[in-house]
Amino acid sequence: MAAIKHRLPILWASLFVLSITAWHHPCRRQEQIMLIQPDTTDNFIDAEQVWSIIDKAQQPAPSLVREILAKAGEKKGLSLLDVAILLENDNAELDAEIFATAKQVKQATYGNRIVLFAPLYISNECVNQCRYCGFNATNKELVRKTLSPEEIASDVRVLENSGQKRLLLVYGEHPKLDATFIAESVGTVYETLSDKSGSIRRVNINCAPLDVAGFKLLHQAKIGTYQCFQETYHQPTYEKMHLAGNKTNYLWRLQAMDRAQEAGIDDVGIGVLFGLYDHRFELLSMLKHAEELERRWGAGPHTISFPRLEPALGSDISLAPPYAISDYTFKKIVAITRLAVPYTGMIMSTRESAAMRTELLQLGISQISAASRTYPGAYSNPVSDQPTSQQFSVGDHRSLDDVVLDLVQHGFMPSWCTACYRTGRTGEYFMSLAKDGFIQKFCHPNSVMTFNEYLQDYASPATLAAGMRQIAHELESSTPAVKKQLMAQLARMEAGERDLYI
Repeated sequence: MAAIKHRLPILWASLFVLSITAWHHPCRRQEQIMLIQPDTTDNFIDAEQVWSIIDKAQQPAPSLVREILAKAGEKKGLSLLDVAILLENDNAELDAEIFATAKQVKQATYGNRIVLFAPLYISNECVNQCRYCGFNATNKELVRKTLSPEEIASDVRVLENSGQKRLLLVYGEHPKLDATFIAESVGTVYETLSDKSGSIRRVNINCAPLDVAGFKLLHQAKIGTYQCFQETYHQPTYEKMHLAGNKTNYLWRLQAMDRAQEAGIDDVGIGVLFGLYDHRFELLSMLKHAEELERRWGAGPHTISFPRLEPALGSDISLAPPYAISDYTFKKIVAITRLAVPYTGMIMSTRESAAMRTELLQLGISQISAASRTYPGAYSNPVSDQPTSQQFSVGDHRSLDDVVLDLVQHGFMPSWCTACYRTGRTGEYFMSLAKDGFIQKFCHPNSVMTFNEYLQDYASPATLAAGMRQIAHELESSTPAVKKQLMAQLARMEAGERDLYI
């Protein structure tokens, strides 16, 4: 690092000029809320329309597939019919072209950055009866637990001291887990300091849908993204899978993102649990949901997640998915989604194996969890593969440091950046920057800085050596202006400063 510090002088002025151009627009957000009145009685998932699109896409001509791929290469997204046609293609040579185009779009949009986070399960208490989930209220084998503030802080310290900066808090649905409880638990996470370089900087939430007042409490608690999966967009299947509890209300869940937006939460994350119903219907419906959010609120989902049904304690459905999809089809789903929504963050959890996750990073995934445990208290009081408390089986058991080293060895830049959320570059404003390509001027240098912080404070010797080589490579391949900017910041970090961003 000393060699890096002395190669170029510290030029803070360029950093200031760049960062001052990124001022956010609070008035724009207020206008958006005031102008748009979504129809919350309407079910915008029209099953007949979805199936008619799928029917139109049957046996597509190779020339049509290539025409759609050319369109996708422009990074302007795809129509639902375009997506259906790519899904229906069964020509292996054309599938290879789909994968190649997805790689190109991913690289052009996100570069080699991969954002890392960890889930923190606050409670597995739940009143819902979901046939695929280990938290099912009828599951008598599950050991129920809700973390106290002290236990939350204990888990957070372990995560912070491993290098995590971004957390996803996960909750069951239970009367005790109301918006006030969730907001207070978020506050506990933000207030908990690590022994090394500060606190958690981004807290995302995965909890049951709330009313607008509840979402306003979460917004006031400064949550990042609100994440909620519809699980299945096919309403008859939804009703078969959810037997009791608030989750039986299909429309209440479908409209959750509108209520979150109305409350001021402009970064939302959607997803589907692949394996419950036909993957074609699910993907088209999820993308329809994304279109609807953009129409109503000026920006589609900030993230889309791709969980596949995995074995869960007490769930027969999870052991034999009704619509199991192959690894090949799963890769195709991810690749096509990247072409359809080029600027949306795409998340892959540790449900998948390390090998599968590495492949999917090439095809479109931009965020991954690492060193995940799926039960309350798992980090400060771990029990190996605890089946009696976890929500589902984990496929990637590597430590955070092992994941980071593997990312570097595959040419990726690990990132824990939280700058956009903390400077107001969210929602519609973020998407406008991303679509103009301007966001990369922030994301690339910020990823290098957060990675350098990880290397200096947390990395093993092998990861430190590999990571410093990666940073040197990033500096050499950067533009002169960005290189000067980064050299200045890296020198400040070597002098002991932390949490630097633009």
